[in-house]
Amino acid sequence: MLLKTSLRSFFAHKGRLVLSLLAVVLSVAFVAGTLVFYNTATGTFDRLFAATASDLSVQKAEDKMAERGGPAAIPTVPVQTQAKLAAEPGVKAALGQVMVSTAVLVDPATNKLVGPTTGAPTLTGNWTDTPRNSVDVTSGHVPQGSDQIVLDADTAKKSGLGLGARLRVITDSGNHDFTISGIATFRTTNPGAALAFLDTPTAQQVLLGAEAYTSVELFGDGSRSNDQLKAAALTDLGSGYQARTAAEQQQENSDDVGSFLDFMKYAMLGFAVLAAGVGGFLIVNTFSMLVTQRTREIGLLRAIGGSRSQVNRSVLTEGLILGVLGSTLGIGAGLGLALGLIQLMKAAGMNLDASSLEITWTVPVISYAVGVLVTLFAAFIPARRASRITPMAALLDHAAPAEPRANRIRTAVGGLVTALGATALVFAARSTGSTGGMLIGLGVLATLVGAVVLGPLLASGLVRLLGGLLPALFGPAGRLAQRNVMRNPRRTGSTAAALMIGLAVVVGASVVTSSMVTSATAQIDKSVGADYIVAGGRTGLTPAMVDAVAHSKGIDHVTRQKSVPADLTTPDGARTETELVAADPSFTRDFRLPLASGTADGVFNGGVSVDQKFADTHHLKVGDPITVAYDKGRTQTLPVAAVLSTGNQLFDGNFFTGISTVSTALNGELPADSAVFAGAAAGADKAAVLADLQKSLETYPQLTVKDQAGYKDMIKSQVDQLLYMVYGLLGLTIVVAVLGVVNTLALSVIERTREIGLLRAIGLSRRQLRRVVRLESVVIALFGAVLGTALGLSWGVTARAVLADQGLTALTVPTGTVTAVLIGSVIIGLTAALVPAFRAARMNVLAAIATD
Repeated sequence: MLLKTSLRSFFAHKGRLVLSLLAVVLSVAFVAGTLVFYNTATGTFDRLFAATASDLSVQKAEDKMAERGGPAAIPTVPVQTQAKLAAEPGVKAALGQVMVSTAVLVDPATNKLVGPTTGAPTLTGNWTDTPRNSVDVTSGHVPQGSDQIVLDADTAKKSGLGLGARLRVITDSGNHDFTISGIATFRTTNPGAALAFLDTPTAQQVLLGAEAYTSVELFGDGSRSNDQLKAAALTDLGSGYQARTAAEQQQENSDDVGSFLDFMKYAMLGFAVLAAGVGGFLIVNTFSMLVTQRTREIGLLRAIGGSRSQVNRSVLTEGLILGVLGSTLGIGAGLGLALGLIQLMKAAGMNLDASSLEITWTVPVISYAVGVLVTLFAAFIPARRASRITPMAALLDHAAPAEPRANRIRTAVGGLVTALGATALVFAARSTGSTGGMLIGLGVLATLVGAVVLGPLLASGLVRLLGGLLPALFGPAGRLAQRNVMRNPRRTGSTAAALMIGLAVVVGASVVTSSMVTSATAQIDKSVGADYIVAGGRTGLTPAMVDAVAHSKGIDHVTRQKSVPADLTTPDGARTETELVAADPSFTRDFRLPLASGTADGVFNGGVSVDQKFADTHHLKVGDPITVAYDKGRTQTLPVAAVLSTGNQLFDGNFFTGISTVSTALNGELPADSAVFAGAAAGADKAAVLADLQKSLETYPQLTVKDQAGYKDMIKSQVDQLLYMVYGLLGLTIVVAVLGVVNTLALSVIERTREIGLLRAIGLSRRQLRRVVRLESVVIALFGAVLGTALGLSWGVTARAVLADQGLTALTVPTGTVTAVLIGSVIIGLTAALVPAFRAARMNVLAAIATD
């Protein structure tokens, strides 16, 4: 009987559940869409790698130094190796391949970069016809001379290049101009990379500077397995080589792509969980208000024999229906979201196939689990409250009974949890490293839970304060709005909690990022003396680029900087994998090292620096020897010339030494410069020098050329990009929170139908009534914003303190963001009240008074 009653009640009041349904739909859509996108992307790449991988790929063995980007970053295979492998039994074809990611493609007509700028590689190599080509030349022809090049179709389209256009390839050996002779199209999908192909002799000369290959790709005739081919090849070649079967190549490529996709996946799922939590408050509010409105109905059901468990199941059944329906719609919306993400990836250059969405069994299972469990969990508290309604209490009093005991328990629990969270935040601010991270995690969780639990109790005081001006400003309408919000503190608290969560994260993230920018700027002002910074990006700076910097007008001196992978062994026997920062002696003119002991000159003249933390850990002092191991087994022993104070992002964790010192150990085999710093001559116009420097390097668009002000702006823009991404994803939770305010007001209007009718009957105008509803909404939104701002500030300030040893030495509270949050909450309140206020004003006075 009660099941039928639940179904009838659900469908009779389905309009009241629409916004709660939408909250479930949004949460599930994010989960389903993320999973479908991830499955589709990984499946697409797996097919690409499976279709193009050779049976066996043989390369020169790399030691760990070279793998980390050392001087031998491009190991080569002698051409004789290709012929030797081709003669192996079971080998159908052995093809020498040249492929590097260190070349830069430039359109010489516009001097703009050709290729991706979002992190995907630009690969340049030789054209070889293999049994499993990843691309086909669909226009023009393969490169047939030293002046021809083939470009992939996606890159050509984005860059506006076609057959006959000129394309420049910049390598360590200089600039090389070619004519595009062909356009190549991917057979399956473009993973986002740019591909360019030269003929084999030209690729060897331009890209490697030697007659060699980067790998030899083997294709078997079927008489031997790939593992047998691998064993035979390694036995024949001896030491110094490595080989990977097709399965190993596919796994390595999948792992590389998966690391990027995993970040997207877990970031989006994290915000889906946040949105589901915020939606839970909306559902709790909805069912709580529906239970209150149906108090008499539930009391009658109890009077005619309905048990407490039956009433409980009745409400939970409505929650189950809501969860199943919302999850079903959410899965459909998730497919649309997945298609949108695929289109977004296409815009970034990753061409996924939208026609073959991969929907595995995990998608509906996880989606329904999220939607149904969140809804049932949120509906449990209202269901339990409904089951405690006695027949007599329901028949005698339509209003919700007071629960002084529950308030006392809420106060005790909320106060205890909040105190625990606050204590954790205080201790976190005094801690560093993993301990500080664990404490701040506990503090954030506990203070959030405490604020949610104490929300209804805080509502009375804060709402009275926030709404104190309403009677003076808006007269009777303001007084009614203030009292209506205070009438049910529990409802006000749970409605505001949804908004509080999203705004707390926004404010907390803003404090951390603002402090990050301020700290970096202060450290640059304090430590950087160089007037200009030239960064080489992924490819570094060639000698020609450095020469162009040195010969620019108004340049007084140039300082080169290189990153050299090395392993350090301290006197205590500990071994540390790192990268030495090798620089010219003039580095001391461009940077002020934070010396705790020792001298800066000694660092760049045969010594090495360590920071204070490293020195304390390994009990080092100036003069102690450190053994430095480079690639190919080359070592040297360097004395500690300086110990640097910690607390500066520019120097913490770095080991500085001189370029001449490293060059001695490596016999001059040095990597490209990672950056160059320059100082203006005395009396020179620094703005004019910057303009001339940029002009001197205009043929190298891959370089970043900045003065100190421009460098600071670049750091700020990079941090802001991260912050804007967080804002965008948090927008979902704020949307759900706005739905909660709308839902609360809408149900509140229905609940107060008779009261509204009486107010209208005694002279309250439609305009005044709409104002009452709008003011209620604004007060609720402001209440949530104030709590969210307070929480966010406490989280952000604590996080800054925990990260102080990582360089966040300055605390900056973004007053603009805080002000925007408070103003935005007023706008949110006004927006959320539009529909409920309009509906309230349209009520028929007599019909409203007659409502039971």
